[in-house]
Amino acid sequence: MDVRGLLTEGFGRITELYAGLVEDLDDEALHHRPGGTGNPIGWLLWHLARVQDDHVADLAGQPQVWERFQDRFGLPNGTDDIGYGHTSEQVDALRIEDPALLADYHHEVTLATARYLQTVDEAELEREVDQRWDPPVTAGVRLVSIQGDCLQHLGQAAYVKGLLGSRTP
Repeated sequence: MDVRGLLTEGFGRITELYAGLVEDLDDEALHHRPGGTGNPIGWLLWHLARVQDDHVADLAGQPQVWERFQDRFGLPNGTDDIGYGHTSEQVDALRIEDPALLADYHHEVTLATARYLQTVDEAELEREVDQRWDPPVTAGVRLVSIQGDCLQHLGQAAYVKGLLGSRTP
């Protein structure tokens, strides 16, 4: 398996897990905050899709998928808002009305990611994309970072869904 295949496989796992988590969520499950302060499933799924969308679009030099979905979500969050650093009030304010919309958004992010991955070669993986770090971050490091972040948030969402147990339909 080459690097492109490995990255495609990794992002494919994110897609499969995401689809399984977004199924059968009602309003209560989407917005339940464990302990009253934990991040709800809806926010976690929105955030991880936003991170993947934002970071891959930056790598690919393409517009974010969010530009086409923001109005459909009815959210004022611009392309700079990926949820990083959200206050508790901002987490509460992010209301997802339709879990299918989350699934649709992540599906389109997945397609954009797949298009970018088809262009990835060794030179692209070595391209420096962020000089604020020492050593500078390469596209390859960024792609692995995106996968790690998405998988972490998927695990959190799965945990919250498990806590809800029979409360999800």
